[in-house]
Amino acid sequence: MKHETVLLNEAIKALQIKSDGIYVDGTLGGAGHSKLILNQLKNGFLYAFDQDNFAIEFAKNVLKDFSNYQIIKSNFRYIKQELNSRNVKEVDGILLDLGLSSFQIDDEKRGFTYLKDTKLDMRMDQNQELTAEIIVNTYSLEDLAKIFYLYGEEKNGYKIAREIIQKRPLLTTMDLVKITDKINRNEKGHSAKRVFQALRIAVNDELGALEEVIKDGIECLKPGGRMVVITFHSLEDRIVKHYFKEKTTISIPKNLPIQHIPLADYQLITSKPIYPSDSEYEQNSRSKSAKMRVIQRREQ
Repeated sequence: MKHETVLLNEAIKALQIKSDGIYVDGTLGGAGHSKLILNQLKNGFLYAFDQDNFAIEFAKNVLKDFSNYQIIKSNFRYIKQELNSRNVKEVDGILLDLGLSSFQIDDEKRGFTYLKDTKLDMRMDQNQELTAEIIVNTYSLEDLAKIFYLYGEEKNGYKIAREIIQKRPLLTTMDLVKITDKINRNEKGHSAKRVFQALRIAVNDELGALEEVIKDGIECLKPGGRMVVITFHSLEDRIVKHYFKEKTTISIPKNLPIQHIPLADYQLITSKPIYPSDSEYEQNSRSKSAKMRVIQRREQ
């Protein structure tokens, strides 16, 4: 299974890696970013987070030539607690690549793909109880419609939710695709794309985890340290954009005479997102929706 890391070199360049620095790869995945970070470290150290057992074993093989790293099996939302438990209070850089790993999509048994008939699972952490099957078979009409609308921006979310209620129990991905094919038969693209995205986000509480990791993560940065975030859909990017703006803006009351305007504790490195190059678009279709934003803790 081939995993192509998106915005690989751009993300590493944005981190401005110091050879003796401490870095966090919050999304280990196929270890593409981690390997490049470790290539630039001499006396430095890397902490890499992932909650997927397959990803962790895959990454161990990719990183077998390195010893100055530790894999933490945890959701990245616990970044602060996990680092503190290892007596790490500050780091030089944090990288978050929010894309779904190719091997998670390609592994039919995981239920992330709407192209194969398999269980409605979608768990990134396979030890957690909540699955997509539980959501579609137990959540109310209103809750399902809300998930599809908010997390998938699915305009036919209510109709799809109503059909799900009528067709329960749904046991496989194709049971769900039959419903989206019926409701979204005149829509562009695959009928189930937005519904599957919404369910995946709900199963894994992806947006809640993102809000926590960027809030706690930037507090872990040393002065001059950077956080680099790669998003893959508008909901993620909106959260990152707004929080970065909030942390880099000083609110000053109108008509108040001020001689020296104070600087915010953080500064935006990217006023606009960085996109993959044209050549990356051509080589990797999954990079098309990627955006990268960078924030830095201001030097004291």
